[in-house]
Amino acid sequence: MGFDALIAKVQQAEQALETRERRSMAQWRQLQATWRAGWTPARIVVAGLATGFLVGRSRPLRLAGSGGLLNLVGALSGLFAGAGAQQAAEEAEAAAASAEAAGTNGAADTATPTATPTPELP
Repeated sequence: MGFDALIAKVQQAEQALETRERRSMAQWRQLQATWRAGWTPARIVVAGLATGFLVGRSRPLRLAGSGGLLNLVGALSGLFAGAGAQQAAEEAEAAAASAEAAGTNGAADTATPTATPTPELP
């Protein structure tokens, strides 16, 4: 097989690929249009009711009742709360340092507002 024959074969394969690509994109657009047209409000409500019924029948709280899932959620919430408190403390330190630097540069002393304590949730 000569070089020209190989080039022709590659060009033929590229054309076939482009044709298939165009066909698949047209089919995808048709599927999207059909899918969107098929979701009428009544079908959405029926699908929601069916899904809710199936989830309710599967008793998802039975899995959470073993304690493992609840312990994981509690640990993760504590982790995120601790990270938020750390970030707030760092911001407060930076604000205090900038206020101190402004006070030593001859800026007029002003009363610093006092923070009101956040009530604890039960």
